[in-house]
Amino acid sequence: PRVVLRGVSVMGVPIPNAWLGGLKNVDLIGEFGDEQGFWSGFSQGVEDIRVEDGELRIKLKE
Repeated sequence: PRVVLRGVSVMGVPIPNAWLGGLKNVDLIGEFGDEQGFWSGFSQGVEDIRVEDGELRIKLKE
């Protein structure tokens, strides 16, 4: 799976990438997934993750 922060907005105003620590459009699991901890465990249990119609949908592995 991939977790990519495409953008964040507050009341419709987009937050600049610099304010997000430069993490916009970065595959967070690809970047940090090899480290032991949250991302490693998270990526092992998730088959698919996506945002649809303002909802975060996570499909877990069986």
